[in-house]
Amino acid sequence: MTARKIVLVLGGSSDIGRATARAFAKAGWDVQLGGRDAAALEPDAADLRARNTVDASVHHFDVLDTASFDAFVAGLPALPDAVVSIVGLLGVQENAQRDLDHATTIMRSNYEGPALILGLLGEKFLARGSGIIVGVSSVAGDRGRASNYVYGSAKAGFSAFLSGLRARASRGGVQVITVKPGFVRTKMTEGMKLIGPLTVEAPVVGDAILDAVERKRDVIYVSNKWRLVMLIIKTLPEAVFKRLKF
Repeated sequence: MTARKIVLVLGGSSDIGRATARAFAKAGWDVQLGGRDAAALEPDAADLRARNTVDASVHHFDVLDTASFDAFVAGLPALPDAVVSIVGLLGVQENAQRDLDHATTIMRSNYEGPALILGLLGEKFLARGSGIIVGVSSVAGDRGRASNYVYGSAKAGFSAFLSGLRARASRGGVQVITVKPGFVRTKMTEGMKLIGPLTVEAPVVGDAILDAVERKRDVIYVSNKWRLVMLIIKTLPEAVFKRLKF
């Protein structure tokens, strides 16, 4: 009997994390759920086991506690075949402009922590000679905008990290995927003015991540509409871009 593949979902209590775990479990993957509140993840793990013939376990993971990363990986019941990092914090741009602690938390949550844990797992995968790394970045990282440049700069750094890791890891049998969802209707975006045609639901993102893994993609925009939008935004002259109110 062939052993089932295992996916580690970091940020498992987020809406996208839950949707991703469900998509992989439905496809027959065992699931390891990582999050700051492991107890809160227990019902999700039980639901995955009940709905699918898979195993699901929960593990405490704090993306800001980088000193714990080695112990976290060592404590997993098995080294996963794939890891999906959905960890992130949108934060409040206006607060980040005045509060260095808030800005630091946004930067560490979206870049430092995710990059370090995926880099650590990448080394484990390369030593094994196989593995899949998925980092959920953002279209906000494609070009810094006045309304969210602290968050966007962290996501830009994360995307650059994934790009470099992809180039290196591909030589050792490890796949690295960058996912750019665009607007997603979740708890994190509740209260924001989202653009309907450019907004997707969390399950759409989960399915897109699984599809990217199965099709061995490198970089995906969950909605191709965002690929066109960001192409236009990235090519605007700086003098024009500075005058835009977004």
